[in-house]
Amino acid sequence: MRQLTDIKGTVQTWRQMEKKVTELYDVINLAIEEGDNSLEKEIQQEIENVTSRLGELEVQLILSGEYDARDAILALHAGAGGTESQDWAEMLLRMYLRWAERHKYKAEILDSSPGEEAGIKSTTVEIKGKFAYGYLKSEYGVHRLVRLSPFDADHARHTSFVLVEVLPEAREELDIQMSPDELKIEVFRASGPGGQHMQKSSTAVRITHLPTGLVVACQSQRSQHQNKESAMRVLHARLLGLERAKKEEERAKLKGKRIEAGWGNQIRSYVLHPYRMVKDHRTDSETSNTAAFLDGDVDDFIVAYLRSRIGEGND
Repeated sequence: MRQLTDIKGTVQTWRQMEKKVTELYDVINLAIEEGDNSLEKEIQQEIENVTSRLGELEVQLILSGEYDARDAILALHAGAGGTESQDWAEMLLRMYLRWAERHKYKAEILDSSPGEEAGIKSTTVEIKGKFAYGYLKSEYGVHRLVRLSPFDADHARHTSFVLVEVLPEAREELDIQMSPDELKIEVFRASGPGGQHMQKSSTAVRITHLPTGLVVACQSQRSQHQNKESAMRVLHARLLGLERAKKEEERAKLKGKRIEAGWGNQIRSYVLHPYRMVKDHRTDSETSNTAAFLDGDVDDFIVAYLRSRIGEGND
């Protein structure tokens, strides 16, 4: 039923576009026949609106993978470098939250581990909205930052790394089947900021999937029940990720070597000193407007990556 609803929505969108284009065509022909130039600005604006919307729909046509239309689980992990990388992880978190806001997606931080001095060691965010995973899958990999350190008394130049993981929302009734006996569920007191109820009650939840050893935790919600639900969503997504990784490994054996998102294989570099530049190493996309990029203006790079994958098959 969910798939049927998605298909109906797609058909309705294209029928509405067809109607808009037909109406615009009729208005243009009428204006030409009557020699009426008063509507020229209005017609031009409507053409630009239709063209822009068609561009968005064209990108969505690229997102035809099995999981592309789903919500996304985004996880950030600071690399070696202590406070530097932890601050970089928090900068990236802000970037993705602003990106989600631009797209009117709902973003919720499910779990976060703060750094000792600043930033975050790791965080898990759920981003809800159609095609959230399809867009964000382009961000999977290592992100490298070069800048003058605000934490170094000598203001030396530092290089920091953060690993970004992106998983599709798992629909457990279709994707994952597991027995309650496979789960070890623990509760504990939430740490960090949050208020007296979260601090004094055992509301945080940690779930271990015994067959795989996967561990997920959630402590962002006020109730134990809500945290358990959130942790289960992340666990299902990670189990789906494991299944997909196995299939990808099998395909890679047939297709040849596949570059993994490991340290040293950064997908993108953000340079803030001695010059300003963001460069994607997979598509060679570049921008010198680092401020706007770190404020969530990431779409051009995402679209460039998606277009570069046309013909390679969807994951």
